[in-house]
Amino acid sequence: MSKASCYHCGLPIPDDVDLPVVINGETKAMCCYGCQAVAQSIVDNGLADYYRSRDALPESPREAMPAILEQMALYDHAEFQKSFVKALGENDREASLLLEGITCAACIWLNEQHIGKLPGVIAVDINYASRRARVRWDESRIKLSDILRAVAAIGYRAYPYDAAKNEEISRNERRGAMWRLWVAGFGMMQVMMYAYPVYIADGDMSADIESLMRWASLILTIPVVFYSSAPFFRNAWRDLKLKRVGMDVPVALGVGLAFAASCWATFIQGGEVYFDSVTMFVFFLLGGRYLEMTARQKALSVTEALTKLLPAFAQKIVNFPADREATQVVVADLRVGDHVLVRPGDIVPADGHVVEGISCANEALLTGESLPVPKQPGDPVTGGSVNAESPLVVRVDQVGEGTRLSAIIDLMERASLEKPRIVEIADRIATYFVAALLVVAILTAFGWYLVEPSRALWITVSVLVVTCPCALALATPIALTVAAGSLARDGLLVTRGHAIETLARATHFVFDKTGTLTTGQMHLQDLLVLGEMSREDSLNLAAALEQASEHPLAMALRHAAPGDARWQATDSISEPGQGIEAVIDGRRYRIGRPAYALAISDAALPAVARDWLESGDTVVLLADTQGPLALFRIGDQLRPEARKLVGDLRRGGRQVVLLTGDAPAVAARVAAELGIDDVRAGMTPAGKHAAVIELQSAGAIVAMVGDGVNDAPVLAQAQVSVAMGSGAQLARTQSDFVLLSENLGHLHKGLGRAGFALVVIRQNLWWSFAYNIVALPAAIAGYVTPWMAGIGMSLSSLLVVVNSLRIQRLEND
Repeated sequence: MSKASCYHCGLPIPDDVDLPVVINGETKAMCCYGCQAVAQSIVDNGLADYYRSRDALPESPREAMPAILEQMALYDHAEFQKSFVKALGENDREASLLLEGITCAACIWLNEQHIGKLPGVIAVDINYASRRARVRWDESRIKLSDILRAVAAIGYRAYPYDAAKNEEISRNERRGAMWRLWVAGFGMMQVMMYAYPVYIADGDMSADIESLMRWASLILTIPVVFYSSAPFFRNAWRDLKLKRVGMDVPVALGVGLAFAASCWATFIQGGEVYFDSVTMFVFFLLGGRYLEMTARQKALSVTEALTKLLPAFAQKIVNFPADREATQVVVADLRVGDHVLVRPGDIVPADGHVVEGISCANEALLTGESLPVPKQPGDPVTGGSVNAESPLVVRVDQVGEGTRLSAIIDLMERASLEKPRIVEIADRIATYFVAALLVVAILTAFGWYLVEPSRALWITVSVLVVTCPCALALATPIALTVAAGSLARDGLLVTRGHAIETLARATHFVFDKTGTLTTGQMHLQDLLVLGEMSREDSLNLAAALEQASEHPLAMALRHAAPGDARWQATDSISEPGQGIEAVIDGRRYRIGRPAYALAISDAALPAVARDWLESGDTVVLLADTQGPLALFRIGDQLRPEARKLVGDLRRGGRQVVLLTGDAPAVAARVAAELGIDDVRAGMTPAGKHAAVIELQSAGAIVAMVGDGVNDAPVLAQAQVSVAMGSGAQLARTQSDFVLLSENLGHLHKGLGRAGFALVVIRQNLWWSFAYNIVALPAAIAGYVTPWMAGIGMSLSSLLVVVNSLRIQRLEND
């Protein structure tokens, strides 16, 4: 007997599955929870007629979902929204969508204006390079399905964003563009074969042969106009219906007018035909757009690579360490506390720490650090990194949205959807420019009709095509997209749209000390022996006293001690904030604050020790009942690349300021080592905030580099801010950049790349304006033919894209 089939997707139903859904009054069986949830949502949303009207089952389970998505009310189902909609409040929702049909910057403007005016929509941001949209709305006033219908109403399609769908759309976009380009190229070559004999005949060709050539050219031009040029006409018609002027309007007018006039001349057997010019500039326009699309998708490679880092499956060890048998599970099913086996060459499936094994991890895509990072038991590992050498057993600490990789992707998405001021200005100029261009084209047509009617048409077409401001619209967003991807590879993550431009213009760099210029990890800087004990014994004794403590000072002492099993502390008594008292080999010792440790005896500190206590450094005293034995100076270690960064900033003409809450003596010593003149110590968070405001009031563009929750207010106040990758979450949220690698050398490299990106943007804008200033008068004067206009417009856009790609190849010391 054959197995029952799922009513929704048509697949066989397993014997032990019983998942019914009542549809149109009848109970129908489903094969899995997914089909049951979708079918139930269709019924709940009043869409059960879908099952009556469908004429076939989906060919595969993957095709079941797109078929149903035609009923847009399904998007309002809470279960369906889980993967791409965030709840930001009681009614506020935010979705990450992928738009299909975007061809130019005017499309972005059109969608943002159209969606933004819907009642209940709070904000909408669309990135030109990635075609991703972030839409925020009030669920009590408007439904997501209403927003999607509004997008469809103006000729676009929106989908929940996911990497696979994005790749599919990009692949289809490339395939369609290639076919249109091939048809245009083939038509151009064939039409030129018929046009060339007419040109060289110079009027000596018989009328019937010339007519035959014209009709052949017409037939070959039809697929170029109605297939290859279809996107131009479709987009132009959409814009005109909405009473807006996009960049495809002048192109469609140029192609349409030239083709219509040529058809008329062919029918009446008189006048000029421009079939060769039409096919030629369509080919060059499509060629330029195809190359621009390819370069844009390449520029997004870093972001897309990050979204694909996590594997689909993981090797879970269910009863570790009793049982070491690994079972393959879906990564989405991992939970905190699970143990996973990561074999050499495998991708770490989630954030965690190593519990067994010694290896190295490749974290290049996550931090920009090209060298493998050693890993041993206790070390953290990041989901998305690659295990390079030997097997590791990892305990999962974070999954899903809580992982470091998810945070990186969210921050990159936030940056890509925020428009810098320079982009908004360029978009506005481009929009007004198109309207002005149409006015100029009308005046040109009228003027030439009065002077020389036979040239009026093709000159007008040239004016419409040659000055279409595609290059102007591309100049800034493509450069910023390339720069953001390159900075991410350098380990400097852009989290705000304006960040690159502002970092390049910064005049003052303000640094926090602890965790920024220093590693944030305490270590022993110096040791002063006060008794008869040797340095080595003093360290071993101090480490033995601190053996059970997790205080950073205790860990610094244990790390510095050579190690000696003879020293074993007993009867330990810990005084919070003071120190530890214990017995070793029958003698009682204390270690901690000098006053606390010295109180165990009646002795006083020698004069040589007073200089240490007055230095402002963190000083720990070891003493016994006879008196003081040793002083330990413990401090933070400078990052090895800090000195070079500060030196390079100063040589570049930028001011460097150190703001720290540490004692003046400590701050002065660090500043002297780094060559910083402006030092402000003992600063509270409010004091740091006021100091930045003071600099800004004097005209400074402040770049703040900090770490920790206490830096969040000043990071938000600065015009541009950089948070260390291991800093507190609040600091990273407030910052414009996150230094994932925590390597200050990468900040220096990122600064150079941001400066070069600003130079490239200016070059792009100047080229765009210069091109239009030269091309427009030349076209009006009749020196530019339609096919030359097509080449000029395509090359201007292509030059902007190629120039922007130079940012990727920049190398600085």
